[in-house]
Amino acid sequence: MNKPIIIGGVIAALGIAGGIAVGSYQSSESGPRYAEIVSVEPIVQTTDTPREVCKNVTVTHQRPAKDENRIAGTAIGAIVGGVVGNQFGGGSGKKIMTAAGAVGGGVAGNQVQQQMQQGDTYQTTEQRCSTVNDSKEETVGYDVRYRYDGEVHEAKLDEKPDGDRVLMRDGNPQWNDDARSS
Repeated sequence: MNKPIIIGGVIAALGIAGGIAVGSYQSSESGPRYAEIVSVEPIVQTTDTPREVCKNVTVTHQRPAKDENRIAGTAIGAIVGGVVGNQFGGGSGKKIMTAAGAVGGGVAGNQVQQQMQQGDTYQTTEQRCSTVNDSKEETVGYDVRYRYDGEVHEAKLDEKPDGDRVLMRDGNPQWNDDARSS
């Protein structure tokens, strides 16, 4: 055979094979490209809401004294003490015992009336209120990391992405595209 025909045939065969290789490479590039979703972390926000809490409590009060100086207790004690003191002694001793009994009875009567007044209490029910905070955690978005062409990128999304990859178009993720798959 003729050498130029053989060389021409080889070159043609190589050209066809190269064209097929380039064509298959270009057709694989023209198909859909995806990025791998590496991680999805929720963005959590805590909200405190104040509210008022009320409860009924029993409160003990002391009644106001009608006789703040305890004159009645002192007078009654002095009379009783004087009568008792008068039963002892004779002559001027009787007078001294009566006076001492009256003084001692007056002091004792004053103390007795004070204790009675302190024990004179009443109870009421009162409402006591305080403010407490209710804490609520809410997911407000997602931090998403995805790998595309060997590089890891980040995105903040309102909704959690479906699946483990995302369709890429012109180097940008198509988060809302239904063409994603797992």
